[in-house]
Amino acid sequence: MTYTEATQYLFQQFPSFKKYGSKAVKYGLENIEALGELLHNPHQQFKAIHIAGTNGKGSVTHILAAIFMQAGFKTATLTSPHYNNFRERIKINGQYIPEETVIDFIEKYQTEIDQLQASFFEITTAMAFWYFAHQQVDMAIIETGLGGRLDSTNILQPQLSVITNIGLDHQQMLGNSLSKIAYEKGGIIKQNTPIVIGKRQQETQPVFKEVAIKKNAPIYFSDDLLTVEKPSTIDINYNHYPVQYYQTKEKIILQSDLKGSYQAQNLQTALAAIEVYQKQYNLKLDRPTLNEAIKNLKSKTGLLGKWMILQQAPLTIADSAHNEDGIQAALESIQTISYKKLHIVFGMMKDKAINPILRLLPKDAQYYFCSPNIKRALAVETLLTKAKVQGLSGEAYTTVMEAFETAKQKAHKEDLVLIIGSCFVVAEVL
Repeated sequence: MTYTEATQYLFQQFPSFKKYGSKAVKYGLENIEALGELLHNPHQQFKAIHIAGTNGKGSVTHILAAIFMQAGFKTATLTSPHYNNFRERIKINGQYIPEETVIDFIEKYQTEIDQLQASFFEITTAMAFWYFAHQQVDMAIIETGLGGRLDSTNILQPQLSVITNIGLDHQQMLGNSLSKIAYEKGGIIKQNTPIVIGKRQQETQPVFKEVAIKKNAPIYFSDDLLTVEKPSTIDINYNHYPVQYYQTKEKIILQSDLKGSYQAQNLQTALAAIEVYQKQYNLKLDRPTLNEAIKNLKSKTGLLGKWMILQQAPLTIADSAHNEDGIQAALESIQTISYKKLHIVFGMMKDKAINPILRLLPKDAQYYFCSPNIKRALAVETLLTKAKVQGLSGEAYTTVMEAFETAKQKAHKEDLVLIIGSCFVVAEVL
């Protein structure tokens, strides 16, 4: 079997959420538990931090990974989706899982996988846990795929659980209110295991507290421990985030290649998680280690899709924000940028809350509407029609790249080009 054949098996044999949306989701942990037994329960053979939430999971995962890597830990990450390479999902110390390892896993266990009719995400999760165990990692930072309670990753017994925030996304599967979605995400809270909540929200706070009490899980809200303010200084390479720790009264400035002012909340969540972890497990991290980890974390961990600056003139930024909260945060971030005209390359998935998102978008921008080449994508003609109803001005393009190239041609050096709306739009541009 070649690597191409192995990935074709993964993508074509089983439905993936990327292609089919909610139809690809399998509720229940029976398959992943069966795979775990087949593989001798690799998820029990390494320490882990488990992360759920509507937005910010990927960023928080990579921030934590950078910190543990800088501290000398052999650090693994499992994230989703991938942009252009399946191996992006499974990394150790920022390095992709080898092609040969993917092939080896499929060749060894294809018969049992077929018998179980496991989903794409169940196979990927099992592969990651198997790889991490064989490589004897010191720490694995594991991001849920969707939800939490019934997510394949939830067979973990982590040392720490983290929930970044709760927003309206995937309502058809997780519920149509913040409290219902919080209940699903709160399913990662484990017995006697500390839980860190990144963003305090009125509707979700009681839900998390109730679950934590039932599980005897110490619960911490990040804003009780520290605050990270939006960047005080922004330059081409780095943002400078003011941080204040409440217990020690310490104030520091963290320099980071993590761009986009919305990342202040993700940094706050990750730093709070590190504070709790250090206290719970008697780990000592000095400030130079923390500072160096945060400074170049994107290059250290291979983080993709988050406020990526593709060129300077015109300033061109790609960001994978794809729901109401994410889009709002990205639009707030561009308010810190000086530009003449805003050009937005925009596409969406048809299972998102289309009209509420379109209502958030600025009406004075020029739009280049497109549809990424996957089954879940909203048809560009439909998107254009709905956008015009909301007072947005632009044209429809046959492909993402046609939309992107046209935006670059029409934008002047002093303008801003923003690629947004879907991970898959960003993936095609990258």
